[in-house]
Amino acid sequence: MDISVLSNVSSEYIKNAAMESGKLTGKDNGFDSLLKSAMGMVNEASDLQNQAEEAEVQFMLGYATNTHDLQAIQEKADIALNYTIAVRDRMIESYKEIMNMQI
Repeated sequence: MDISVLSNVSSEYIKNAAMESGKLTGKDNGFDSLLKSAMGMVNEASDLQNQAEEAEVQFMLGYATNTHDLQAIQEKADIALNYTIAVRDRMIESYKEIMNMQI
């Protein structure tokens, strides 16, 4: 939970607890933190796709017989990929909108 959006909260205890947990940093990274988060999401989606492919191979070779687990892994990878694509599309849309702004 990011407490930096709360207003009129001046407790140093809350700020120190947030900084220790890594939820709040002393500086605002802006676009850099957004880009790192997006790249982390891409890497996570890639890992899930690799896990799904590995599970498919294991199932085809007969090492795994539980179709429920296979379907769950495939669905998780599909959801991660669709979410990543949606975020990419929104970022491209935002970039185009910023580029079309007149100064």
